[in-house]
Amino acid sequence: MPREISFFDAYVPTLLLAVILAGAIALVADRILVRIGLYNLVWHPALFRVSLFTCIAALLGLAIYG
Repeated sequence: MPREISFFDAYVPTLLLAVILAGAIALVADRILVRIGLYNLVWHPALFRVSLFTCIAALLGLAIYG
């Protein structure tokens, strides 16, 4: 996969698109986890949300560049 994608004549890093996609996936996963009630068991919900986003972004980055 190319390292940059041409988007309206501007080169955008592929990793930026992966982070935006990771944000969308994390948002959907967050809504599902709220419905399940997992955040009642988590010590620090905000920290859990950030770590969930980080893990998803890292997995997408590894899928692209790995």
